[in-house]
Amino acid sequence: MNLVSLITKFLTPDMIGRIASVLGLNQTDTSSAIGTAVPALLAALTGVATQPGGPQKLADAAKQEVGTLDKYASMLGASGQTPVVARGSQMLASLLGDRDQTALANAVGKYSGVGSAAGGPLLGALAPVVMGTIARQQGALNAGSIANLFASQKDNIAAALPAGFVKSLGDVGLLGSVGDTARRMAAAGSETTRAAAASVARTLDDTRRSAPTVPSTNWLLWAIPALVIAALLLWLLARPTEQVAQQGVTTVQGLMVGGIDLGKQVTDSLNSLRTTLTDVTDTTSAQAALPKLREATAQIDKVSGMLGQMSDTQRKVLAGLVSPMMSTLNQLFDRVLAIPGVAEVTKPTIDTLKAKLATLTA
Repeated sequence: MNLVSLITKFLTPDMIGRIASVLGLNQTDTSSAIGTAVPALLAALTGVATQPGGPQKLADAAKQEVGTLDKYASMLGASGQTPVVARGSQMLASLLGDRDQTALANAVGKYSGVGSAAGGPLLGALAPVVMGTIARQQGALNAGSIANLFASQKDNIAAALPAGFVKSLGDVGLLGSVGDTARRMAAAGSETTRAAAASVARTLDDTRRSAPTVPSTNWLLWAIPALVIAALLLWLLARPTEQVAQQGVTTVQGLMVGGIDLGKQVTDSLNSLRTTLTDVTDTTSAQAALPKLREATAQIDKVSGMLGQMSDTQRKVLAGLVSPMMSTLNQLFDRVLAIPGVAEVTKPTIDTLKAKLATLTA
């Protein structure tokens, strides 16, 4: 079980839109902020689970949220600060304490860009979802089961934390027992970026060294594209908000084509596709997944149809968004097709979907 993925699965684009309406934010900003807030909240609760009496406090809080997921949409209401946000905030104050709750809200709001004022209500809206998911998944809600749950989820939580956010969360003492793992993963990501930068620097240096052997105008024709490619490569590798985390992918900002936010459309489709494939375990679940697979195919097809309207840079950004997910998706495709009886149901749709995805990574 991956607790981060389960929570993300519940937070569909429609549900995120409802939360955004309640908080007075736009859906894109809310989606991005949730990608930071969910693992941050889980990291803070993991710290609670290691404190004396902490697991029992978490178990008691989860008991209060049994059945919450089934009625969460109606609990949110249409707009304005609703009781569910206030209740979630009170829950966090009880679990984390006022100081840590405020520090977490400020860190999430500042890093995600929604601001500290929105960070607190956002965490209040998410707290019932987090505890409701735990209540739904845990057969027994007691101190022992809760302690074991959070201990087993450390790696998943650490992997879901944006690399650039790890230090901010550590500075306010809210990384909990996932801190070592999160710092190690962040350091590994930084090392990858540094290695890429070094490789680019060596390439440019080689270009410069070879410059005297050709006329100066020809050297410029080689050097300028090299610099552009280097800048694009570093931009793609270094931006923490575009990293692919274990629970899915986060929204790419600025990929607007024809008034449509293609970055959001693609990330929503890939997240939905990953969740749908994960849920396929037999022929019955495969039949249930077919409409969602076809919907994902249609969405990807729409994006493919707009490739002609994109600039070269936009197409590269789009490919950089889709390509890192293809390894995971191909593994899921292979797993689904290997299930007895499932290939007959899903293979035509999966083959079409794979072909559509290939056009986005070309």
